[in-house]
Amino acid sequence: MKHAALSMCAPQLRIAMLLPVLAAIALAITGCSATKDHYAAGEDAQQRQAFETATEAKASANIDTQATYLKVVDQMQQQGLWFASLAHIDALEQRWGVSPDSTRMRADALRQTGQAAPAEAAYKRLLATPLESAGYRGLGLLAGARGNFAEATQLLRQAQRRTPTDALLLSDLGYASLRAGQFDEARLPLMQALQLRPDSTQAQANLALYFEATNQREQATALMDANRMPEATRAAVRDAAQQMRGTRGPVAPVATAPAADAAPVVSAVPAAPAAPVAVAPAPAPDAAAVATLASDDAAAVIPLALKPSRWAGMGGVRTASQLNPSASAAAAPLTPTPITQGTP
Repeated sequence: MKHAALSMCAPQLRIAMLLPVLAAIALAITGCSATKDHYAAGEDAQQRQAFETATEAKASANIDTQATYLKVVDQMQQQGLWFASLAHIDALEQRWGVSPDSTRMRADALRQTGQAAPAEAAYKRLLATPLESAGYRGLGLLAGARGNFAEATQLLRQAQRRTPTDALLLSDLGYASLRAGQFDEARLPLMQALQLRPDSTQAQANLALYFEATNQREQATALMDANRMPEATRAAVRDAAQQMRGTRGPVAPVATAPAADAAPVVSAVPAAPAAPVAVAPAPAPDAAAVATLASDDAAAVIPLALKPSRWAGMGGVRTASQLNPSASAAAAPLTPTPITQGTP
């Protein structure tokens, strides 16, 4: 009887003994599942990281020639990333060595970041290279930033002899001549600059400044009307011209031959709205009047670099959008200047 009772209880005992075992197995299975999910999430993160690393490596591998890297640095400088471009120029020269192109880019970046002395040394190193024109132009811009416009015109004229069709260089030369009081000498390069680049807001504003400074107000008004310059820009041009006339003395009106000077120039300017230029008048002879190109982005070529770097002291120089905020939205970037030509 006792044996039979034990036999009947045996299955229940076995089930009771198995329950902890089954619970442990279930817990282990759950733990394995959670661990698996954790490992899967970590694996996904590793795969994403590997993909990003491979993408970056592929992008770096695409810069496989010096010419490609030079184009990358040139684009950075067109966007105003002057400080960052200096770091990439260091990397470029470490990989491929120093070249006239890298020296020119370094000189421009040094000038734009307010480092005049090393910039001057770099520009001088270009004088015995195929980029000699860029060297003379850079030295001229530095002279203009110091307020020495007589020296600036001499140096810019040296550059112009070597690259006679560089419109921005011609515009700089004409502006420097105006600031030096050489109004007669300013006329030719300013006319050439606008006819070579009728879409250049720098050339448009500088020629209007010349017309105003030489009492050719009808021609100045016609040119500004043709390019739809806003009133704020016109007022700045007139103020700068008045200061130039005041420092030089009375200026006789320039006799213009019919259909020879102004008419072809005005007709050559497209009728579409162009990005205006704001000319900031200079309060003293040692400060250059600022003519800055307004643009939708920072890739625009900086005109009239005959002024202190906008990075000097990290402030104090107004940008085009600050001088003329209403016009900056309608501005359009210009075609970048080739690497081997003049610098912004």
